[in-house]
This record gives sequence, structure tokens and C-alpha cells, in this order.
Amino acid sequence: GKTAIGVEVEHSGSISTINADEVILCGGAINSPQLLMLSGIGPTDHLKDVGIKTNQHLSGVGQNLRDHPQVTSMWRLKPEYVKDSLKPKIQFGVRYTATGSDLRNDMYTIAFSASPKEGIYLHTETPRDCFGLVSHLNLAIGSGELRLNSSDPTEHPLLDYNFFKEEFDLKRLRESVDISLNLIETSNVKGLIQERLDPLPEDLSSLDALDNWIKRTAGTSHHVSSTCKMGPSSDDMAVVDQYGKVHGVNGLRVADVSIMPDCVRANTNATVMAIGERVADFISKGK
Repeated sequence: GKTAIGVEVEHSGSISTINADEVILCGGAINSPQLLMLSGIGPTDHLKDVGIKTNQHLSGVGQNLRDHPQVTSMWRLKPEYVKDSLKPKIQFGVRYTATGSDLRNDMYTIAFSASPKEGIYLHTETPRDCFGLVSHLNLAIGSGELRLNSSDPTEHPLLDYNFFKEEFDLKRLRESVDISLNLIETSNVKGLIQERLDPLPEDLSSLDALDNWIKRTAGTSHHVSSTCKMGPSSDDMAVVDQYGKVHGVNGLRVADVSIMPDCVRANTNATVMAIGERVADFISKGK
């Protein structure tokens, strides 16, 4: 069989080889599949396209890209309600199951407020006097893919999130936006609002207009995962086994968010720490 014997690294313009009995790849959902493919481990057709010799064909490397698509409905507060505060800007959220879904707690909506102080909130482009509800699709049906741009390791890979390949994903986010708008504009909170910033009236003129707004403004929750999926060798999309070992390659494991079969219905950091602890335990026990 094939065996990983070390890594090649570049530092200050110098390339060195570091040998090891076992290589443990912890590059995350973007860099782990990228490094595997640069090393000739991945889908043969794609590797051939970028001029890389295949060392181990694994069609799932870079596939099954998962995330939590999100869209933000935003309102401008009346001046008297704008807070100049260092308190947390995201203080509560609501989990629920979308209409017609058998995926429990597949949706998550969080409320945030911004501060007039620059840099307090997550993004500098966020208006300083706004309030918003962020609709998250916590368990998408569709998946995307990551591919190499070239055989040059310094070039960023290409990500196609493919958020709305599945109509059911779009339908659930559309419902979530409707819930957000109704929650704010038919409650006592409406008295705090000066105007709605997003979506605009024309974005709500029809279902098609709303769908176009969702597709235009949807973004990542920065929970990219599952691009080196764990599973049995009988699964064409599986890249690693239950111990994190890469199928068909000795001495090589992956231990990061990329090995999750699907994206958890939460932030990924706790799960990633658990993966690291679990794989470390496997290694210490010789598994």
C-alpha cells in the first residue's frame, strides 16, 4: 500500500522535508482537502486537469462541502434607542424546526445590535445604529465543493458553496425571513424602529423577488466543514475511516472539521476540539 513519510514545507524561501512515522493533517475544511489533492490524493479526473499525478484516488476529497447559509434582515433604530455599549452584540437566539421539515432544529435565528463605536461589531461595514435578525439554515440538504485552482500550493483553492442547489434549502430560508419580518413589524419592537434597511420593499414584491434577494445576499456562517468526510471505504464520498485514517494511505490521518460527515447544528468549535481529543486518544492507544 501507499505510505505517507513526511511533509515538505517552505519557510523564508527555503524548502525542507520533515520525515515522520505518521502525518496528522489539521488544515481545516479548506486547507486539508487542498493539501491532500496537491499531494495526489483526491479525484483522479480533477487532479489530471491541474497536472497532478494521482497517488490515491479518493473521489470525496473536496466534495460534500457544508456550511450554514445565512441572510440578514436589518432595521435602523430610532436615535434614542441606539446603544453606545461594550456589551455583547449577539445576546440571544431562537432554534426551531422549519415547516414541513423532519430535521429537528434545522433553523436558527439570532438577534444582534450594532454600536456607534467603530469595530465593536463583527463587520466594520455594518451601520452603527442598526438592529438585525440573522436567519441561519442549520442543516442544509445541498452541499458544495472545493477544487484546486492549479498545482501551485500558494494559490487559493476554488470554493463553490452551491447554497441553493436544493429547493428545500431556499424554501426554509424564505420562511425564516418571513418569520423575522413578522416578528419585528407586528410586535412592540416596531416602536423602536426608524426604518427597515434590508430587505427593501421591492425585494418583497413577489416570491421571486424575495428568492433573488436571498440568493444575492446569502453568505457563509464561517462553519465550512465536511470536505474530507468520515465513513467506510464502501462510501465513494468517504475520505477517512472512524480513526481519521485516510483510506488507502498508511501513516496519514486528518483530524479537523473536514472529517465531519455533515455540519453540526451549532458553531463548530466545540466539535472540532472533541475531534482532536478523540483522534489523540486513538493515537495514544495505537488505533
